[in-house]
This record gives sequence, structure tokens and C-alpha cells, in this order.
Amino acid sequence: MRIALCQMTASADPNKNLAAVREHVRRAAQEDARLVVFPEAAMARFGTPLRQVAEPLDGPWAEGVRAAAREAGVTVVAGMFTPADEGKVANTLLAVGPEVDASYDKIHLYDAFGFRESDSVAAGSRVVTIDVDGVRIGLATCYDLRFPELFRAHADAGAALCVLSAAWGAGPGKREQWDLLVRARALDATVWLAAVDAAAPDPQADPELPTPAPTGVGHSALLGPDGTVRARLGAVPDLLIADVDVEETERVRRAVAVLDNRRL
Repeated sequence: MRIALCQMTASADPNKNLAAVREHVRRAAQEDARLVVFPEAAMARFGTPLRQVAEPLDGPWAEGVRAAAREAGVTVVAGMFTPADEGKVANTLLAVGPEVDASYDKIHLYDAFGFRESDSVAAGSRVVTIDVDGVRIGLATCYDLRFPELFRAHADAGAALCVLSAAWGAGPGKREQWDLLVRARALDATVWLAAVDAAAPDPQADPELPTPAPTGVGHSALLGPDGTVRARLGAVPDLLIADVDVEETERVRRAVAVLDNRRL
């Protein structure tokens, strides 16, 4: 399966961001990608009043993503915000394509490093996988990366590939933690992992300096099921096209049967 990791910088304007999504989808389709993945909060970056931009899954922003996927004949995964109870929103991954129309609400909320996502975002509760061209794919968002049990649940559901959309928070050691954790989660669950982070709004920003809201540090990567880095981007907006050999997942699982050997 050929996939595209779209490391973009989202603005506070959903319409501007939708135009960027459409352009990335068009470029990815020209490179024969079948799955096109965008960061968390591709609809509008953190720091934006989320309740004001949130839309339902049949709203104009989601329909715009559906139209882009339909025109290109690909499956698109992109981060958006949908209305939730008690004046909050859900941090939602929209997954749409020729045979897919699904969504995943982020389970683990980023109440860490001085930021409290739960003040404005309602937690999801469902583990979600989708099927693209016969390949089962698990969906995860940003802070989910620190919880290996979610990725093992994807594997238990038959996933050979997981996609992680993120807007990773900057700060001391955070970039190194990103690099470590994406490799660890691929290895924990013996899955391919496409980890797509947002590029920081300021390309000159020091990733060691915390920002008021998590807006990304870049360095999106594709990890093999043995935990090795197969391809990686830098800090600036970019598009990575890569091929995933889903049969390698089974080969690695036969060699290192951590899923079968679990006792807890």
C-alpha cells in the first residue's frame, strides 16, 4: 500500500486549512497514494476557540474532505473538531474514502505538561479500525501515543498498520520523546505506524521551548513493525510518500510473537 504523510501547518481558519487538505490530496493521488493522512487539528490548530469552529460529521468541512477524497479516489484521514455535550468538542479523526466513512474520537486527552485538553474536549471511548484496499488500519491521535494498550487493541482487531495524527507539544525533551515513542508503539504491537505530526506555525521556533498550545514539532515518520524508521520528515511542512509492505507485519509477528506471548 502506498501512503502519504501530509505534514502541514494548520491556521485558525478552517476554510484555508480545507484548501490545503485538498491540495495535498491532489498531490498525493498523483503519486498513486491510496491512503492520505493529515495531522490532528488539521481543521483548525489548537489555540483557536474550538467550540466556534466545531462542526458535525456531515458539516461543510467534513463534506469538503469527502469531496476531495472522492475526486481523487483515495482514503483520507484528517483531524477535526465535532460538537460534544456540556459545551465541549470531540477531537475527531475523520476517515473517508471510496469504501470508508468513519470517525475516531480521541480517547486519551492531553492533560499534561501544563495543558488541559479535557477543559474543552470530551474524551472518546471507542477503538476504531478501518479497512482500505483489504488492509485493516487502526486510528489514534497524539497523546494516545503514550498508551501502548490502544495500539495492541488495534493489532488484536487485525490491524497491520496504525495511523497516528498529532499536534505534538513543544518543550524540553519532547522531540526526543516523539522519536522514541513512535518507534516503541510500532514495536509493542508489531504494526506499521504512520505518525503524522503538524509542522510548527513558526518554522524558526525552538522545539525545546514550550508553546501555549500544542501545535506540532514536525518530524513525521513511517515506522516498520520491527520498530525501525523507514522514512522521516524534518521540521517544516512537507509531503512524504512511502510504501507499506503489509506482509512484513506477519513476518515480524512470526519472529517476535509478543502479541501471542502476552500474559497480562
